[in-house]
Amino acid sequence: MGLRRTGRVAVDLLAANRKTLRPHYPAAGSARTDPATFGGMGANVILKGRMDELGLTQDELARQMNVALEALGGKPGDVSARTVRNLLDGSTRRPIGRTCAALEAVFGCPVSALGFGSPRTAAQAEDPVHRRTFLVAATGTAVAAATPTGRSRLGQSDVDRFHREYAELLRDNRLGGARPVGNKAVELAARIQSSLAAGGASDRVRRQMYQLASNVMCLAAFAAIDASAPQRARAHLDTALTLAGLARGSETMYRVWDHLMLTSSQRENHVEAAAGAEVMKRSSVARRDPLHASLGHMRYANALARLHQPVESLRALNFAERAFGRTRGEWPSAWISFYSRAEFDALSSYVWTALGEHERAESCLHRTLAAVPGDMVRDTALYTAHLSLSQARQGEVELACTTGRQAYAVLLSASVSQRTMNTLTRTRQVIEATGTKAPEVVNWIEESRRWT
Repeated sequence: MGLRRTGRVAVDLLAANRKTLRPHYPAAGSARTDPATFGGMGANVILKGRMDELGLTQDELARQMNVALEALGGKPGDVSARTVRNLLDGSTRRPIGRTCAALEAVFGCPVSALGFGSPRTAAQAEDPVHRRTFLVAATGTAVAAATPTGRSRLGQSDVDRFHREYAELLRDNRLGGARPVGNKAVELAARIQSSLAAGGASDRVRRQMYQLASNVMCLAAFAAIDASAPQRARAHLDTALTLAGLARGSETMYRVWDHLMLTSSQRENHVEAAAGAEVMKRSSVARRDPLHASLGHMRYANALARLHQPVESLRALNFAERAFGRTRGEWPSAWISFYSRAEFDALSSYVWTALGEHERAESCLHRTLAAVPGDMVRDTALYTAHLSLSQARQGEVELACTTGRQAYAVLLSASVSQRTMNTLTRTRQVIEATGTKAPEVVNWIEESRRWT
């Protein structure tokens, strides 16, 4: 799937899922054909209500269902406004097959929660085993599958067990090692999804498992970002986005959007990066929590700086600073804890660098390196490399060489971060452009070529 199509799918699925955090689903086992469900004239008032919440017209819902079908199965969808009209007026009371899968993908919930009867009871209209196979193949997960007879049921202990493995990967990620961490994360996410497909679970446990699987795939995506492999990261995030929708958690979806923004930026698509940051800062979790609000504004400031909009970028940076000042040092998740004061200064340095204010960028990076924890080896190497680059851009070539050598020495103690190596390459290019013939600088240039 191409980048533009992938971005469109992501936007569509987020729009469809953004209000699922306070679900008002009918009670399990209620009569879906009851007049109270379909209204006096047979209309499906639950589906109509969900569409109204999300601002979806019949044409727009048909479009989103077709996009979802293409994302799920690789084949264009053929849903029309008439199909949607039949779903709304009660002509279709038990959607099956691709129509059912598309509805569940767009709204992020089973069709039974949209006022329809279960396709499993639709007079054998479709083999239930075939339906589960289609859903697993389409999404990588067993969406709302019934618990197979005789199979084990997932519980909180299973969630805790998988979470411990995830926590280990988070610790490994602080040291670096993009490829090993990424591979382990993909393997862990696959086992979580396999467990969901093989056993039943309560809604609470199932949502926790989907959330954990999404977070693990985000970790795999970040490892790919660190390896400067945005295409691979984007593929991981497509999976993470679907899982986040099934988890129905705003913070989980926020994390996916943060990483989508980073992949867009890495591909130099700063318009898309700015759009992703807009979603972040307007999300429900950002409205509730100033730390998430600050990060959204910071990502937006970085994108705008690269779009050569300095006034708007600095305004966003100011919003990020003010929101960060309202935090109480308490993080609602292990993931967002990376956004410390040291990280705030580091991300601010990127804004100043993009705006050509290299002295300010250097000042931010000095503060970052003075505060970053010693066990965050990958970040220390990366920020030291950026410090070297900012010094080189100010004409301090000898100092930049010394700092660059320090960055490489730190990097050697961890697995290689391609982002750090790319930063050192840019530093060398800036120094070479000065034309200096100082022996120590010439030696550093030759030495650094062997690194990168």
